[in-house]
Amino acid sequence: MTPPDELADLPYADLLRPHTGPLAVEGDYDTVHFDRLTVGEDAANGARFLECAVTDCTFTGTTLRRARINDLWAAGSRLTGVSLAESDWLDSALTACSLAGVEAYGAVLRRVVFRRCKLDSVNLRGTALHDVAFEDCVLRDVDFGEARLNGVTFAGSRLERARLGRATLKNADLRGALAIDLADGYESLRGAVIDSAQLLDLAPALARTLGITVKDR
Repeated sequence: MTPPDELADLPYADLLRPHTGPLAVEGDYDTVHFDRLTVGEDAANGARFLECAVTDCTFTGTTLRRARINDLWAAGSRLTGVSLAESDWLDSALTACSLAGVEAYGAVLRRVVFRRCKLDSVNLRGTALHDVAFEDCVLRDVDFGEARLNGVTFAGSRLERARLGRATLKNADLRGALAIDLADGYESLRGAVIDSAQLLDLAPALARTLGITVKDR
């Protein structure tokens, strides 16, 4: 999936209509454009978003538990303290967005692209990520504990103090990642693909995890 860089390039751009009013529990948002909005502690649990666009918005403390998000395009937006727990994402893209303190545990993400995003203290515990791409992103203190990463890529991205404890990786491609710094879960790298230079960088931590003592004579 290669998402467009510009709003006008979306296949449904001409159908978008501006959003007005607060978000609603189990609301149905079809071809809606959320533009330059500041959304506070609205509760929109179970809401459905189909072919929507989000540009230059700020969400703070918004609750979107179990939301269903299909073909959403977001750019230049900030999510702080937002709950996306148990949400379901499909064929969506976030570009130049900032996510801080976001709860997305138990979510399912399929064919989702994060491009030039910053994820800080995002809780992805127990999530299922299928064919998800992190492109040129910073992932700081992101918790992938007990998550399932299948076909996930990290090209040009930095993982800083990421948690992988009891995560399951399958064809997770870390080649091209600029930094791989884990707070825990080195044993969960089984199933990941790395390059030889990354192996050399990770070798001391992998040795400690396996209980190997490296001592030169």
